[in-house]
Amino acid sequence: MRIIGNIEHPFLKISVFKADNRISVKFENAQYEQTIKFGDDDRFSNLDAVRTFVDNKLLEDILEGFRHIHAARIAALLRVFPTDTSDAFEDII
Repeated sequence: MRIIGNIEHPFLKISVFKADNRISVKFENAQYEQTIKFGDDDRFSNLDAVRTFVDNKLLEDILEGFRHIHAARIAALLRVFPTDTSDAFEDII
């Protein structure tokens, strides 16, 4: 697999990969990543076609996915490691 290019975005790293005739687009922020993989599809044979595919609506959906996975992560952390604030501070008289 090799990188065939990047798509500029203000706070996401968007990389386009090619392996044989398959294209993958990886969206990354500081903590998470999402990848869209295309099979052997002639519509996505080059970087320009992928740039057209990555429109504003797709980017909104990707960002929503990051928000969703972040909320799921926080909820799981709170389930597994509940926060007990009763002993957080000493009683001062």
